[in-house]
Amino acid sequence: MRAYGFTEVGGPEKQAFLDVPVPEPGPDELLVRVRAAGVNPGDWRVREGSYGLSGPAVLGREVAGTVVAVGPGVPGFAVGDEVFGGCPGMVGGWAEQALVTASFAAHRPAGVRPEDAAALPVAAGTAFDALNRLGLPEGSTFLVNGAGGGVGIPAVQLAAARGLRVIGVASPAKHDLVAKLGAVPVAYGDGVVERVRAAAPDGVDAILDMVGGDPLRTVAGLLADASRLTSIADRPLAVELGGFSLERDRSTAVLTELARLVLAGELDPHVTEVRPLSDAAAALALVEDGHATGKVVIVP
Repeated sequence: MRAYGFTEVGGPEKQAFLDVPVPEPGPDELLVRVRAAGVNPGDWRVREGSYGLSGPAVLGREVAGTVVAVGPGVPGFAVGDEVFGGCPGMVGGWAEQALVTASFAAHRPAGVRPEDAAALPVAAGTAFDALNRLGLPEGSTFLVNGAGGGVGIPAVQLAAARGLRVIGVASPAKHDLVAKLGAVPVAYGDGVVERVRAAAPDGVDAILDMVGGDPLRTVAGLLADASRLTSIADRPLAVELGGFSLERDRSTAVLTELARLVLAGELDPHVTEVRPLSDAAAALALVEDGHATGKVVIVP
């Protein structure tokens, strides 16, 4: 079958269309005919070797599709079911058919488009897990550093739906979006601490960071309790600063709840680009170059 991935570790020049065999589902796996697949920063990081995977390999970490085969002993799913979920080993979704981890898959409600469902497992799932781990009570002040990005956009919405007051640090070009999603927008750069303090005079109770490095060090000082800090972009630094490394809850229950929130109007996956598989290189470039203003999705 036709797929898109990379031939060996490296830059975009290592990306290519691949002819690969249709995989067979094993235990805890489903084989789906892909209807949509998400694009994430982790995709180009896989290609660059950040996760220890060498090529050739098919890219893509999350998909929505129709079940065409069920692995041995897998309960709860049948051929013909419409599902969405994460791919085993974080790869394999940018193809005509793909494996999905059954324990990290859920039935797709008819009211949730395949393009929206395919955008949920990685970014929205990460934001959901972070908020669950932080366990902030209603009325708390939550700082999202990188509020206009792939994880930041669902994090702002999910936090607002839980009754949190959200401060969203983002580039000025994304301030209208951040405000629309339910946060008070604050600009990056020199003076960010003062701007956050002006927006949240009673202080910040927790921080979810998607930037890392010096910007993370800067905003971390706003916390009275450093244990309420986590970073998706720079986990070692978050731990060094007294925070925690987020462990994902990759489960059917999480995905089912995210789909419910979409149906309830409390979460918009904010898919702004839908590209055909033939345009996969350009779709990944949008994410890798930082030019995407929302989620990018590929359709076969």
